[in-house]
Amino acid sequence: MNLSSLNTRRIKSNTGVSMKDVGLLILGHGSSLPYNRELVESLAQMVSKTHSGPVRTAYLNMNKPDIPEGLLSFAGTNVSKIVALPLFLAHGVHTRQDIPQEMGIDPQKRRGILKIGGKEVEVICAEPLGVDECIAILAYKRATEALE
Repeated sequence: MNLSSLNTRRIKSNTGVSMKDVGLLILGHGSSLPYNRELVESLAQMVSKTHSGPVRTAYLNMNKPDIPEGLLSFAGTNVSKIVALPLFLAHGVHTRQDIPQEMGIDPQKRRGILKIGGKEVEVICAEPLGVDECIAILAYKRATEALE
């Protein structure tokens, strides 16, 4: 399965907003190891090939841009919504508290309105990646690769 097979350019959000009007902020944990930043940037590049709106990256700690800077990077893009997508497998203190706090939104609601570039923009924190068949397939692939 690859992203190109999903045909997301025609997808509208459940509120009827065109995805071209939605910015995606791909969130990494951050690390002193350069490979971790490169991985997040590579995944964001892959997502941008499918998503019709702007895609940016940000990091919870150690790397730049940090989350507030990542949100501000959408100034001038004319997006009406920004979805922050944490590249975390499951919920924990970072996804429940730290990321919403860095975004300046209510951790319980996981969404809010921010002024970005003089414009009110709804920001939403997506759920972690969680349990999904794609992840199971990838995990099994990594297991078989270990045997080679």
